[in-house]
Amino acid sequence: MTVKLLMTWNIKPGREQEYFEFIVQEFIPVLERLGLRAEDAWFTVYGDYPQILTSVLAESLDDVERALASPEWKQVADRLQDFVSDFEYKVVEARPGFQL
Repeated sequence: MTVKLLMTWNIKPGREQEYFEFIVQEFIPVLERLGLRAEDAWFTVYGDYPQILTSVLAESLDDVERALASPEWKQVADRLQDFVSDFEYKVVEARPGFQL
């Protein structure tokens, strides 16, 4: 069963440029090395919701659990905290389209 790792966060004010560089140069490559495939990224422009919602796919729940237990994930997730607040994630069964 294919699963999605859904992640949400808000970009810290004044850190936008550094954030985008980190995401492209470090975060996404680490996810790919861990076997997670970036699928969607949504930016909220209106409303009281997290600023960013992104999802990555894994072939199985075991694959995503293994990735989340890795030292590489811990390091990149900790580094993400330099640029964002309110980081949350959950794993759900993958369906086509937008998922919360």
